Amino acid sequence: MKLNRRYFLYSSSCACAQRAIFPFLTASMALQSTSANAAIPEMKAVQVSANAYFVQGLAALGSKENQNFISNAGFVVTPKSVVVIDALGSPSLAQRLVQLIKTITPLPISHVIVTHYHADHIYGLQVFKDLGAHIIAHSASGEYLNSDTATLRLKASRDELSPWIDENTRLVVADEMLKGFSPKNLQVNGIDFYIAPAGPAHTPEDLVIYLPAEKVLFAGDLVFRGRLPFVGGADSKHWITSLNKLLQFDVAVIVPGHGAQSSAASAKADIELVRNYLVYLREQMGAAVKNLESFDEAYKATNWKAFENVPMFGFANRMNAYNTYLLMEKESL
Repeated sequence: MKLNRRYFLYSSSCACAQRAIFPFLTASMALQSTSANAAIPEMKAVQVSANAYFVQGLAALGSKENQNFISNAGFVVTPKSVVVIDALGSPSLAQRLVQLIKTITPLPISHVIVTHYHADHIYGLQVFKDLGAHIIAHSASGEYLNSDTATLRLKASRDELSPWIDENTRLVVADEMLKGFSPKNLQVNGIDFYIAPAGPAHTPEDLVIYLPAEKVLFAGDLVFRGRLPFVGGADSKHWITSLNKLLQFDVAVIVPGHGAQSSAASAKADIELVRNYLVYLREQMGAAVKNLESFDEAYKATNWKAFENVPMFGFANRMNAYNTYLLMEKESL
């Protein structure tokens, strides 16, 4: 089977990002840098609670021009150190995030929690590893790290995202692996982190991270705000179940994997948009498989009106539908 480089670049970076506004804390600090080759995208730290911040990636596909800055990363300042959530899509972005954190606190970065191993969230991990941070992920990430898919995606990214991804960019294995569905209660210098496995959903290794004292939920790519989600090889059935569980968290703010934060008032609608889209994909493609319709026939016959105005529809929807069609075929066996 011939593998399409564009597919690997898209799927490795989730082709993600964007979003709205949180009416609480918005004091943002900007970190600027320059490049001889392209205008470097701005990186800002947006404060969402007393101790939690995040940086928001662009609503775009990964490119040389944007350094693969298309996903979000968070960080939490504890009394003695900083806990980072996701590592962004290139080592240069991770270095910029480190410098941005230093404008807020001189404290060292002690931990990195990885929500999932898609390239736009993990190609910066080596920077934090070299700083001595303790990296936490789900054990299911090992399957991806040892796969041909990971190797091919990195190769494609080196070709398409040079110089930000190059021969020195490497895949980093977590120091601590969570297993199964058991959550982990992590306390770092008096601040509690509730780390809950949510996969297989967007990926087999999905984690969500909740700060109970501040009611902040880092949802990873279970939630895409302001655009269609990237489905890829997702387990959409369990993803829907996981989204229903997210609705049970007592939150003041949700930080998605892509897009702006959701306030408590808007979080339900943001989660439901992703959930309803996945449900619709499964219904339509499932019916097509049951009726022995070809994918092309099914896609053309489906009414996409409810979603066609959502950003990234033109790029992502057909791919999402096709992947769901294949999933429904598999589930029907």
